[in-house]
Amino acid sequence: MNPEMAEFIKAQTVIASASLAPEIKLHLATEITPLWQLTEERLKGGDLPPPFWAFAWPGGQGLARYALDHADEFKGRRVLDFAAGCGIAAIAAAQAGAARALADDIDLLAQTSILMNAAENNVKVEIQRILDMDRPFTGADIIMVGDVCYQQAMSIVIMRWLNLCRGKGARILIADPGRAYAPKEGLTELARYDVPTSKELEDKEIRTVIVGELTGCL
Repeated sequence: MNPEMAEFIKAQTVIASASLAPEIKLHLATEITPLWQLTEERLKGGDLPPPFWAFAWPGGQGLARYALDHADEFKGRRVLDFAAGCGIAAIAAAQAGAARALADDIDLLAQTSILMNAAENNVKVEIQRILDMDRPFTGADIIMVGDVCYQQAMSIVIMRWLNLCRGKGARILIADPGRAYAPKEGLTELARYDVPTSKELEDKEIRTVIVGELTGCL
């Protein structure tokens, strides 16, 4: 864990719970725009993306709620939270009894945040970087993906990779709150949640999140 990044995260967040998963404590931002600006100013030159790690996004909350409510599906499994952000889904999987809870995120601040959040909840989450999306990841029985379909090109790459992983036996769970490039076919709906959101982050005060399992080719 990077000590400088950990201090930055502590200074810019408070310990709070996401609305859909109050069982989980997270380092969350209370002011959105100032943190965005401060991340750029304080950590310039590090090529870091915006602080998505400081918020519990609707898709991640939906995955966390599903894992907590269906612990029997996760107990003893190896679970990967892809593009994990704050790590809420990985933490929920660990709380549900996963044999290993893994979290992938390209952002170094996110990686530090995930480890801090896991410690706050007395569970172990391991950082697992996915470096080659042309090859399936075979180290997880379940791969969870929340709220990643913002851009068309990125969505195509991710969905192709998820199909490769499914072909090697991984169970794929996708949670989406109605993003533009979310898959419309090949998913079996498992659960649906209404998640309160901030108007500073979203264009709605409530986002309906659908948790689905990849059961057909996208």
